Amino acid sequence: MKERLSVRVDRQRLEKLRRVAKQKRKTMTQLIEDWVDRLQEEKPSVMTGL
Repeated sequence: MKERLSVRVDRQRLEKLRRVAKQKRKTMTQLIEDWVDRLQEEKPSVMTGL
């Protein structure tokens, strides 16, 4: 089951998201999920000598 996410973006970004979703024949949710999946998580640095 998917969770709901509420974000605030300016009108221009929302319109761009809608246009790109339409061009790619995807939902805005799918575009956002694709973007999140591409994010790289930083690995915690290991402190030595402590």
